[in-house]
Amino acid sequence: MIFTFQSNNKTFAFDSSRFFDLSTPIRNGDNNVNAYFLNHPKFEPFRAGGFVGSVEQGGACNCEDITFNAHGNGTHTECVGHISKEHHTINTCLKSFYHHALVITVKPEKRDNGDYWIPHTAIEQLNFETFDALVLRTEPNSDEKLTHMYSGTNPTYLDPALTGLLAEKGIAHIVLDLPSVDKEEDGGALLAHRAFWSYPDAPRLNATITELAYIPNEVKDGEYILNLQIAPFESDASPSKPILYPIIAQ
Repeated sequence: MIFTFQSNNKTFAFDSSRFFDLSTPIRNGDNNVNAYFLNHPKFEPFRAGGFVGSVEQGGACNCEDITFNAHGNGTHTECVGHISKEHHTINTCLKSFYHHALVITVKPEKRDNGDYWIPHTAIEQLNFETFDALVLRTEPNSDEKLTHMYSGTNPTYLDPALTGLLAEKGIAHIVLDLPSVDKEEDGGALLAHRAFWSYPDAPRLNATITELAYIPNEVKDGEYILNLQIAPFESDASPSKPILYPIIAQ
């Protein structure tokens, strides 16, 4: 089915049957992407009295208790509530689900301290005039990112000047294939998060950051329609399913 989408006084068309799913699945056990030494997801049949929520184990139906942490167990979308004293939730902050997105591929640069990051120079020449979302793919890129163990590896992060520049340019949504926009251990500074959300001076409640996505190589750099799908959690973050639709030339 062909749909049209309007953004910044421009109209775009896309085919709902042609899309790229950028989400990392959340599975039971350790066959998952993992960050920040968080526990692996656990899926267990619910038990009460003589009831067991497993057909395999003799129950009438499957009914699982699932334990996970959105921030390190797969693709997730977070709001300013992630760093704020105020109680903001992703379910109340994210009110628009379709966005005009630019996909770019960048190669991390090595800093003098040995870290790898994406500097602000990687985007400062880009024209974001009609976009409100940026999908950032880092090199090298392979499906190994779907199960990578990031904990304790000091993975690539973003220059706070980059996220601040995106905020200035009106980008409301970032989707990236890293565990965080910030350094794994930074003493709690979270400067890239703060710059993007303009917190605490002028919090951007509508802005979101989606981390631990996977952008396959068949997704070419360029413009798309992004559909951000979340679960209605009244928490700072939710597991999410970012979907990219190629734009149909008109």
